[in-house]
Amino acid sequence: MFTSPFSQEVTVPTDCKVVWVQDLFAQQYAGGAELTSQALIDSCAERVFCIPSSRVTMRTLESGVDRLWVFGNFSQLSTSLVPAIVANLKYVVLEYDYKFCSFRSVELHAESGAACDCHQKEIGKMVSAFMFGAQHLFWMSKAQRERYHHRFPFLSQRPNTVLSSVFSPSSLAEMDDLRSSAKDRNGWLVLGSKSWIKGAEDAEEWCRTNGKEYEVVWNLPYSELLKRLAKAEGFVYLPKGGDTCPRMVIEAKLLGCDLHINDDVQHACEEWFSEGDPASIESYLGERPHIFWETVRHSIPGNQRVSGYTTTYNCIEGEYPFRECIVSMLGFCDEVVVVDGGSSDGTLEAIREMQSRDPRIVLHVQERDWNDKRHAVFDGKQKALARAICTGDFLWQQDVDEIVHERDYQRIRELVSSFPASVDLIALPVMEYWGPNGKVRVDVNFWKWRLSRNVPHVTHGIPASLRRFDEDGRLYSAPGSDTCDYIRSDSFQPVPFATFMSEDAERARQASLMGDKNALSIYEQWVRSVVGGLPTVRHYSWWNMPRKIRAYRRFWSKFWASMYGGSSSDTAEANVFFDRPWSEITDADISRLADEIVDKTGGWIFHKKIDLTVATPHITVPDSHPVVVQEWIKEVK
Repeated sequence: MFTSPFSQEVTVPTDCKVVWVQDLFAQQYAGGAELTSQALIDSCAERVFCIPSSRVTMRTLESGVDRLWVFGNFSQLSTSLVPAIVANLKYVVLEYDYKFCSFRSVELHAESGAACDCHQKEIGKMVSAFMFGAQHLFWMSKAQRERYHHRFPFLSQRPNTVLSSVFSPSSLAEMDDLRSSAKDRNGWLVLGSKSWIKGAEDAEEWCRTNGKEYEVVWNLPYSELLKRLAKAEGFVYLPKGGDTCPRMVIEAKLLGCDLHINDDVQHACEEWFSEGDPASIESYLGERPHIFWETVRHSIPGNQRVSGYTTTYNCIEGEYPFRECIVSMLGFCDEVVVVDGGSSDGTLEAIREMQSRDPRIVLHVQERDWNDKRHAVFDGKQKALARAICTGDFLWQQDVDEIVHERDYQRIRELVSSFPASVDLIALPVMEYWGPNGKVRVDVNFWKWRLSRNVPHVTHGIPASLRRFDEDGRLYSAPGSDTCDYIRSDSFQPVPFATFMSEDAERARQASLMGDKNALSIYEQWVRSVVGGLPTVRHYSWWNMPRKIRAYRRFWSKFWASMYGGSSSDTAEANVFFDRPWSEITDADISRLADEIVDKTGGWIFHKKIDLTVATPHITVPDSHPVVVQEWIKEVK
């Protein structure tokens, strides 16, 4: 009966979505950091589980690996846990002071006789690595953020928000009432903290020098402190070092006190405080909890919105399963954005009819001149536009000949909830069918960039190293890009991504293409295991081989010529399927060749003429087709 409740290891309960970690909470110590944290905790719409940082263990982390973690002050957190946190948790950091410094203050460090160089030492490297692994960094003031970014420039690459101190609605209402009822004001107040950084002695000395009657206040109940401020003439606060966003300075201004402060009150020069009146400051502070939770909303399990996007152009004429593609995305997306390039074959009408039945479909028509000399670049531009229209926290890209299996819908949502913190883009498996007889291609990559964060610096286009301009100054791509790569919008550099693809699997794939049958068997078993465990896109581009050949006759020959500058003339040399011009080819010719391609090969890259004597290896993956596409594939068989 006398067993301490703290003797057992802490595990995260299953019914909470947010885990909050810090050294002390407001119930233990009513400091500025603790009160700000409590105001945020109380304003969360989800259940928040609070853990003192000293009690976090590896088992604690494991029990809450799929939750959102918030780290406030964490000086008592075991540093041995930092690698596991960075590698496995989705977390944000709410920085109240300067944890990279062993004194928590560069000025106090200097008082010891040496300038602070902690950013170059183990503590600085550990704290900065911990912060860099966070999904978001929250600061108390702009000056605090700039101090960190000056010492650790790489932190500016992470999402950063200056939050300021946070107040509960009841505290703001109480201060409003006290201010409106305040009458006689007498004397100045000094915060009587014994902490060196708070500068209590300097504040008292200023009062004495300037003939101010003053009272030292310390360790009062919060309501009593507010009442004292409402009756005081002014408040003097002269910290000896950078104080990021001292609450009592804000409270004093809201309660009508005159202020005497110095430049170490780091939020004082920010416009919301320096130029705001009490009403505007209250409005600003009242928004801070909403801004915090809205910023991290996408990281809370179950709260992430997913937008899917695709592009269409004369899909009926091209015999694409575009309806099935859109329906499959609706199985796991909160919205599906479709950008159409000006279809004239009934595709637009079909999508609008689907939209009338499901308002999650967002249709945008962006007509292009598909006879333009450089029309190939429009493919990437259409995808970039579709991406820009999306409103979700995470984005899923899918072409109109790709389908997601219904069993993978939940897997994708789970993947969104556990999206790696260190990247903005991940690649997932893509199974490329070769004809309707169960062949799966080995000669192409088994992955494609697929799921990403909705961040403005990510778009589609041609990577910087492949960007070329013709004599008219028109952009096109050197071989190596289809103009749809994921690139940074500011530099055109490729976006780093996470992938499931192992080096061993890729070596086995390459060896199998050289004729190694044992490697082919190993690769086949690996693919089957991946498809059974990861959400996998089914690509039906080559399922209907006659359709694919007709598409080259109609569109793709001109597309690739536009892309890389080849000939688009109707000649035997430009025809990669036949030794005759397309004008001499009949549908019967296409059907005969399609049957031969499916029977005699296991894949082919159609940038060069087909050679039926090359039996490209393939694998088989016994698996059911998605329900949504089964009628479409029956028509092909």
